[in-house]
Amino acid sequence: MIKTGYGAWVREFGSERERRAAVGDPDWGKGAQLPAELVRSIQKFQVGEDGDGSALCGKADLAGDPVYSEAVRLFIAEEQNHARMLRLLLEAGGAGTLDGHWSDGAFVRVRRLLGLRVELLVLMIAEVVALGYYRALRDGAGDPLVREVAGRILADEERHVPFHCLRLQEGLAVLPRPARRAVTAGWRGLLAGAATLVAVDHGPALRVLGVGRGAFVAEALRSSAWMARAMSGGPVPAPAEPGARV
Repeated sequence: MIKTGYGAWVREFGSERERRAAVGDPDWGKGAQLPAELVRSIQKFQVGEDGDGSALCGKADLAGDPVYSEAVRLFIAEEQNHARMLRLLLEAGGAGTLDGHWSDGAFVRVRRLLGLRVELLVLMIAEVVALGYYRALRDGAGDPLVREVAGRILADEERHVPFHCLRLQEGLAVLPRPARRAVTAGWRGLLAGAATLVAVDHGPALRVLGVGRGAFVAEALRSSAWMARAMSGGPVPAPAEPGARV
């Protein structure tokens, strides 16, 4: 029997896996019209979504909560599914994938430097940036298949954020309140820098999607405010009850 607070997240991830299997994949056969700017941009994000998650799994196991470890593995499976869908989307548009990209390598190296808290803080920066990117792709792309894939990934990312916020809240709870606020303020500062780098690197694609670089960075900072409060001890959204998602 599941007895820890992460049982609800295991059920949430499991329910989503069943729903995903029932719905099936997008119709890759109808193809996709991908401007060159979007191809280069999606290729870079596909690299970022693709990984085995072994470092995160190892740190989760060391935390001593097998239910949390199970939830982490289900989360990683969703990220791997994102990489798969982006690869198939690129193929539908007549493009291939990249072997790697410097930005993803930098994120991975920083995430692996210390323990689970640092790993999740850096991961959360990537998640917030991804929220803005996939929202822009869903709302601004002209191709129906691109919008569908982006919408599916965005829905997953919106669930991932509170999952990580909960764990970070627990991890930071050992610190005095001023220290927690300092950590989250520093986190938002790093987020601003990362979002700026992404906005510059993906500027041509964002322009095609109708999003300015400055607006992209501003939205990342705006959307991160509640996350910082949650990490510091504020309310964290609970996972949806089974059957609540349409």
